[in-house]
Amino acid sequence: MSSLHPSVAVAAPAIPDDPGTANYLTHEKGILSWLGTLDHKRICVMYLYGIIAFFLIAGAFALLFRTALLFPQKGAVPGGIQFLISHDMYNQLFTLHGAIMIFVVIIPGIPAALGNFIVPLMLGAKDVAFPRLNLASWYMWAFGCVWLLIALLTGGLDTGWTFYTPYSTSTSTRVIPALTGAFLLGFSSIFTGLNFIVTIHKLRPPQMGWFQMPLVLWSLYSTAIMQVLATPVLGITLLMLIVEKAVGIGIFTPELGGDPVLFQHFFWFYSHPAVYIMILPAMGVMSELLATFSRKHIFGYTFIAFSSVAIALLSFLVWGHHMFVSGQSSLLGTIFSAITFSIAVPSAVKVFNWVATLYQGSIEFKAPMVYALSFIWIFGIGGLTGLFLSTMSTNVHLTDTYFVVAHFHMVMAATIFVFLGGLHYWWPKITGRMYNETLALAGCLISVIGFNITFLSQFPMGSNGMMRRYYNYAPEFQSLHVISTIGSYLAGVGFFVSVVCLVQSLFRGRKAPANPWGAATMEWRTPSPPPWYNFETTPKVEDPYDYDLLKYNERTDSYDYVGRPAGAPRPAH
Repeated sequence: MSSLHPSVAVAAPAIPDDPGTANYLTHEKGILSWLGTLDHKRICVMYLYGIIAFFLIAGAFALLFRTALLFPQKGAVPGGIQFLISHDMYNQLFTLHGAIMIFVVIIPGIPAALGNFIVPLMLGAKDVAFPRLNLASWYMWAFGCVWLLIALLTGGLDTGWTFYTPYSTSTSTRVIPALTGAFLLGFSSIFTGLNFIVTIHKLRPPQMGWFQMPLVLWSLYSTAIMQVLATPVLGITLLMLIVEKAVGIGIFTPELGGDPVLFQHFFWFYSHPAVYIMILPAMGVMSELLATFSRKHIFGYTFIAFSSVAIALLSFLVWGHHMFVSGQSSLLGTIFSAITFSIAVPSAVKVFNWVATLYQGSIEFKAPMVYALSFIWIFGIGGLTGLFLSTMSTNVHLTDTYFVVAHFHMVMAATIFVFLGGLHYWWPKITGRMYNETLALAGCLISVIGFNITFLSQFPMGSNGMMRRYYNYAPEFQSLHVISTIGSYLAGVGFFVSVVCLVQSLFRGRKAPANPWGAATMEWRTPSPPPWYNFETTPKVEDPYDYDLLKYNERTDSYDYVGRPAGAPRPAH
């Protein structure tokens, strides 16, 4: 047993005789060594394989129903492509696209996958605080995915990803398997959050105070608080819906004495914090990418750190803005509207500090940096269009239109772009291989351009009354639907190129040096890929954004960590 803190014991194997050959990918072989692993790095890899696979599946569903929307269903090309998908299939495709992207891909993408890899390494620890709970969280995630696949293969699901009652209690599609899957995925999220809270509290080296941590740890810590506090509400809500559908107890169904608006309150009490469970980790990764590739100390460290906590706390108080048209009182709607506007403040604090970090920086346009810059543009549009939905008067007009679809995707897909940026950033450390930079940039730019074409065209569509989730539409919306569908094809090509680029690097990529980007955080002080025990000794804690501690090595095309000379004062930032 080994630990960096006397009160927490972390299971870690003895250091092998030849550390140079015993990286975490090769020290044990066989499928059973992976399925039973307690190594946080291997659990990260298993998450990544699954998340990328389901990302491609959900993306394929999106392309199918966008193809169906090329023409009005009563329309101009009888017998054409629009009739390849029935209205029932259309409902199932957009439902499963949403459920998979949110519960399977985006929510666990950065915390459970990338976070599992980087949190212990950034702390100089050997593993997370509870390795067995970490493995259990992956199995909960995997079983949740299995239940969603059962729903897909045995009759589909057509409720929308929100499972709104009373329709979800009356439809004959496979609601209970899908709810079971979402329930398990929720508890996987709780286990991950609990693990990160304890790990960050108890496994920091003695020299690392709260304000010596990288900002991505602040964001993951704030996210973990939301996961632990908000997700049980979703779990209980889904469990009540399962019981009501199976037994007929009247909780949400009006005919049985239930209240469907109660379901909305329960669901959005979780699901609005879930928006920030998705976006806050991306904001943390943004701070790492912008600082590293501008070669500049992060601007406003303290403000960015506290803004993460502020977002986490305020996210619990704004769920009612999803329900302005549900019949709630004008007073309550006004209160929710005001609080929703207030949560824009800590988000703006982050954006302004990121822009200030870029100012006069030595910017290097590598693929992770281009993904990060794309996030600022896309998230900016998502945030600004959210102001119209936070205002009751305009919300009534825009509710359930394509304006909401575009706004939601601008926020959620911004997280996807940062996830891909972080994946490219830590890919050399995870795999020990460098990818083709030109191919990575091509995939990034194609997907960003395609994504913007897809959803920018949907804002005017929704403003003019095009309702979301409709299989049919008026002919005057066809030109915008065609533009949106072409953009989705382009985005699909870009995402596919990015995945091909990463997979190709596993077979043809050159060996990655320890620190190819010149980052100052602790994970870059280990070889690529890291040893199975992470660190032989606890690394010396320094400013995670002080790039004077590094020196470029021309021979290895990497950065060597030289540290601060003994007795030298820390620079003021």
